[in-house]
Amino acid sequence: MKKIALIPARYGATRFPGKLMARLGSKSVILRTYESTVSTGVFDEVMVVTDSDVIYQEITQNGGKAVMSKKEHECGTDRIAEAVADMDDVDIVVNVQGDEPFTQKAPLEKLLQMFEGEAGRQVKVASLMQVLKDWKLIEDPNYVKVAVDRQFNALFFSRAVIPYPRNKEADSVYYEHIGIYAFRRETLLQFTQLPVSPLEEAEKIECLRYLENGIPMKMVVTEYMGVEIDTPEDLERAAKLL
Repeated sequence: MKKIALIPARYGATRFPGKLMARLGSKSVILRTYESTVSTGVFDEVMVVTDSDVIYQEITQNGGKAVMSKKEHECGTDRIAEAVADMDDVDIVVNVQGDEPFTQKAPLEKLLQMFEGEAGRQVKVASLMQVLKDWKLIEDPNYVKVAVDRQFNALFFSRAVIPYPRNKEADSVYYEHIGIYAFRRETLLQFTQLPVSPLEEAEKIECLRYLENGIPMKMVVTEYMGVEIDTPEDLERAAKLL
């Protein structure tokens, strides 16, 4: 299987405009994300897909691969689908968010393994999650939570606390969705043909579009991957981790 990683990179983020060009140590967030993804060595190709000349120049002038996309995309998945539409030889596409500068090899290998073997033939979309234990983060709407069934298929994604702890004695596990997805190419292209769904519009969580259209998502538990940068405070945490 040919496996590629595409990194959607929009300059005008709603909560933290220009965050991908923010400095994290000596490099920008987007350059660190690109370089960490390449360094995993699990992909045949890694490319940034952006609507920004600034981001395009940041990647290409540092020896990386980038392509320009249209500005009017609803979400990052639509953006990478535009880029992959003409790549007929690609089997698996991994969407690595541009604000994940600490992307690591082991979780990506685990994610890609979901598509292998007899059982893997049934998997169309897979994504990563990690256990959240800090109640402050569980309640934070910037941390997307996911509830899963016993086979680790996603049941629902929300910025709210799920499951809600009505029973304080219940032994509930809270998972944070890490915004790294792996798709079969045909499933990714199918996604772009689906209209924005009601739950997706309400929560502003694009993967709800799959669930609302009956497309199952396999979730993979991973260890802590670092810091997803959504706010200036996250950038400070990332700097400390760096």
